[in-house]
Amino acid sequence: MARSGRKLPEVNSSSMADIAFLLLVFFLVTTTIATDKGLTLTLPPKADPNEPPPDITKNQRNIFKILVNSSDRILVEDEPMTDVKELRSMVKEFVLNFGKADEDAQALYNALPQSLKALSLKNESSSDNPKEAVISFKADRGTSYDIYIAILDELQGAYYEIYGERVGLTADEFRALDRKKPDEQAKYTAARNGFPMNISIAEPTKIGGK
Repeated sequence: MARSGRKLPEVNSSSMADIAFLLLVFFLVTTTIATDKGLTLTLPPKADPNEPPPDITKNQRNIFKILVNSSDRILVEDEPMTDVKELRSMVKEFVLNFGKADEDAQALYNALPQSLKALSLKNESSSDNPKEAVISFKADRGTSYDIYIAILDELQGAYYEIYGERVGLTADEFRALDRKKPDEQAKYTAARNGFPMNISIAEPTKIGGK
């Protein structure tokens, strides 16, 4: 039987590469890639090895000490703590203590809303004023990331709550302020005036094993 001289139909594949490229571009544009933003921290400059370390003259009553060992056991002011969430209220009371307020600190206190004034214990054995109050946080090299971040969140959260209350906002609303807008920048500045976020994070050391 004679074979037919007709050619079999073929699919034109010349444009397949273009179609594949367009699909690739489509998925790149529409796909959301998750990224870890990490912690927003300003690190101090590297110390000059040729210069001696500065003398620390701050009175111990102005330092609120938090230690965490490799077993995630927490010491706050040399006392054990089991619930990290207790830290927020303790830090607020420490920062707002106004134990020895000078003229400027007294003016700062007078300008606070009543809700924050109510937290001021004016204990002379605690912090002198918000500018002098320092939160010292030191972890062990074996401390878990979960407890480290949980503690740091409570420390920063205490300050954000203070800032928010000063301008009639919640902590979340304060953090959401758009500093590119003049009115919101003014609120941000007013909230932080006289209340620096003095959180000192020491280099981890070997405090204790499991």
